[in-house]
Amino acid sequence: MAIPEFVVALRTKIGHDPLPLTGVIAVVLDDRDRILLGRRSDSGDWALVTGCLEPGEQPADGVRREVFEETGVEVTVERLLAVEALDLSVAPNGDQIHWLALGFRCRAAVSDTARVNDDESVEVGWFAPESLPGLPPHQGRCVALALSGSGEAAWFA
Repeated sequence: MAIPEFVVALRTKIGHDPLPLTGVIAVVLDDRDRILLGRRSDSGDWALVTGCLEPGEQPADGVRREVFEETGVEVTVERLLAVEALDLSVAPNGDQIHWLALGFRCRAAVSDTARVNDDESVEVGWFAPESLPGLPPHQGRCVALALSGSGEAAWFA
């Protein structure tokens, strides 16, 4: 998994100590309302497209960038789904991260362009909502919100 340069620079100063970072989660739908997933190269698990915002990057720009970098799919960001502070996570290298996760509903311009586009995934694919593999709970909440038809964003207390 590519670690953004700004995180590498911060880690030289703080080591593995907890670092707050803002991440984006994309629920990408195609014209048949299938959901785009990638099989992660680090764990082998299927997941929504996720990534870290760069300093000063607008969240919608970041989610578009991450989806294209990981899958080659160009998307339109339709709306914010959720804002959620996740539990402390520990990366395989020992880095501790407090993620503030911003979930977005996106629409793919063309679904047949999906492909593995970087080293973060070993496979990508479109899944009907009823055929989704198990996802992390916060990603499952984003999928439910994206499919709910509600225009309201959720945040969690």
